[in-house]
Amino acid sequence: QEILEKYHHLFTVQWEGVIGNMCAPSQAEWEQLLTNCSAFLFYGMERFMSHVLLNWLVAMNIPKCRLVILLDLVRSQQSYQRIANSDLHKSCLRIALERPTETAMLLSLTGVGSVVVTQWYTNLEENAERLETLFENLLSFGRTIGQTIHVLQK
Repeated sequence: QEILEKYHHLFTVQWEGVIGNMCAPSQAEWEQLLTNCSAFLFYGMERFMSHVLLNWLVAMNIPKCRLVILLDLVRSQQSYQRIANSDLHKSCLRIALERPTETAMLLSLTGVGSVVVTQWYTNLEENAERLETLFENLLSFGRTIGQTIHVLQK
């Protein structure tokens, strides 16, 4: 919330979405957010693909979405228990499709122009630092996504 408030004056008039733990978005809300945006940010617990239906995503066509940033793979005891229970009902192949590289490929196939994903599990503080760096470079400094990722890699 603090990071969003810091950058609210830069393009945020057009931002919409779900913030906090008010409620989990429905599949229809995920679809609406992804199809009506030019950029999509997911900042949340566990794997992004564990929150959306695979069959629904692969059937989508979202070429208006030029950038997807997934700051996921954060784990807590509660989120681990949720994902472990959810994974019991999934095949090994389905779980494999939720990995970062596979997620990026699936999003690219739906028409997304660029996909930025977290590659390994992290914590909320590290993802907050990444989000701060992303916003500062993209919104304040006007860098491209490639330049911004280069900054993140350092």
